[in-house]
Amino acid sequence: MAEPSPMRAFYNLLANNAVAGIVNYTVWFAITFWVFLETRSVFATGMIAGLFLVLTAGLAVWFGSLVDHYPKTRVMLASSLTSLTFYIASLALLLATPQEAFGDVARPQLWILIGLVMLGVIAGNVRNITLPTLVTALVPEDRRDRANGLVGMATGVGFLTTSVISGLLVGFSGMVGALSVAVAATLLLILHLVAIRLPAHVRVAASDSAATDPDARPDRRIDLAGTLKVVGAVPGLFALILFATFNNFLGGVFMAQLDAYALSMMPVQQWGLLLGCVSTGFILSGLAVSRFGLGRKPLRTLMLVNLMAWTSAALFTTQPWIWLLGVGCFVWFFITPVAEAAEQTTLQKVVPYERQGRVFGFAQSVEQAASPLTAFLIGPLTQFIVIPFMTDGAGAQAIGGWFGTGPARAMALVFTIAGLMGVVTTILAFNSPAYRRLSAAYAQAPAPDTGPA
Repeated sequence: MAEPSPMRAFYNLLANNAVAGIVNYTVWFAITFWVFLETRSVFATGMIAGLFLVLTAGLAVWFGSLVDHYPKTRVMLASSLTSLTFYIASLALLLATPQEAFGDVARPQLWILIGLVMLGVIAGNVRNITLPTLVTALVPEDRRDRANGLVGMATGVGFLTTSVISGLLVGFSGMVGALSVAVAATLLLILHLVAIRLPAHVRVAASDSAATDPDARPDRRIDLAGTLKVVGAVPGLFALILFATFNNFLGGVFMAQLDAYALSMMPVQQWGLLLGCVSTGFILSGLAVSRFGLGRKPLRTLMLVNLMAWTSAALFTTQPWIWLLGVGCFVWFFITPVAEAAEQTTLQKVVPYERQGRVFGFAQSVEQAASPLTAFLIGPLTQFIVIPFMTDGAGAQAIGGWFGTGPARAMALVFTIAGLMGVVTTILAFNSPAYRRLSAAYAQAPAPDTGPA
C-alpha cells in the first residue's frame, strides 16, 4: 500500500478539526440562547460564558500535557469521544426531566445540564492545541505559515456559521435538536478520524518520545515547571507570550463593549448583518496567508499587523459613522488570523516538538485569561467613570464639540484609548531586545524533529 501523503493527511485532519469546532461551538451558542429563552436570566448566560473562559484557561496546560504524552490523533479521538459522552448524557437528562425544571435558575437540573454541555464543549479545546503540533509534524517548515493560514481560515468559516446554525436549531427544535445534531455529527467525525492514514514518520508510539525529552515524566503529569523551563530556554519567548497576553487584555474591551456600541448606532438586525459581512475578513485573511505566506520573518509580520490592528482600533470610533465601524471591524477580523498564524509559525520552529503541546497549552492558558479579566473590569470603569466624564464632565467640555458626548461616545473613547495603548505597546515591543533575541533564535533554529502523532 502506498505511503499516505503528509499534506493529504493534514488537509483531512484540518477538515475534521474544523467541523468539530463548528459542532462544539454551535452547542455552546445553542445552550446560551436556549437558557436565556427559558429563563430570561442574563446572570445564567453570563455564568455560561464565565464557565467556558475559566475552564479553557484552567485546563489548557493539562491538555497540552496530554498532547505531548500521547499519540496526537488518539488525543483528538479521545476529545471527540469525551464530547460525545457528555452530549449523550445532556440529551438524556433533557429528555428525562420535565421542561419546567429548566425555566428556573434556582433548580439544580438547569445547572447540571449546563455543566454537562459545557464539559462536552471544553473537551473539544484539546483539538486546538493538537492541530498546531500536527502542522509541525506533517507540513514542511517552509510551508507552515501557509498551513497556519488555512487553520485561521477554517476558524473564520466556523465563526460565520456557528451562530446561524445554533440559532436555527434552537429556534426550530430547541436544545433537543441541537444536542441530537451534535451527537450525530460527532459520531461521523469519529468515524472519519479513525479512517485518516498518517505517514510512517508520524506513526510512532508516544512513549518513544521520552528518549528525546529529558524532562518527560513516566506518570504523564502536567509538568508545568518543565514547560516553564522550555519557554525560558528560548530567548524572548516569554516576552512573545506576554505580548500576546497584553493584546488580549486590551482586546477584552471589544468583548465587553463592541455590541453595545454598535447597537447604539443601528438596530440589532442591521448589526447582525454587518457583523456577518465584516467577519468574512477571517476567511479572506486565511486565504491570503495560505497563498502568500508570512515572509521569512513571521515575528516581524506579527508586529506589523498588530500595529495596523491597534491603529485601526484607535480610529474606528473617532466619529459615530457606521461605515467607519464596519471598516474597523473588518480590519480587526482580517488581521487576527495573520497574527495567530505568525505566533504559531514562530513557536513551531523554536520549541522542541516533544514540548509543543505543553507550550501551546501554556500560551493558550495565559493569553485567554486576559480578555475576560478586561471584560469584567471595563464595564464598571466605563459606566461610573468614562460615561460621566464624556456626558457632562471635563471630557465632554474638552473634546465633546468634535468627538461627541454621551454614553455611546464614552464607549468610543475607551476604544480609542485602548487602540493608542496597543500602538505604543507594539512599538515598544518592536524595538525591544526580546524581539531581537527571539528573531535571532527563529533564524538560527533548525526545523524541529517531528515525533508521534
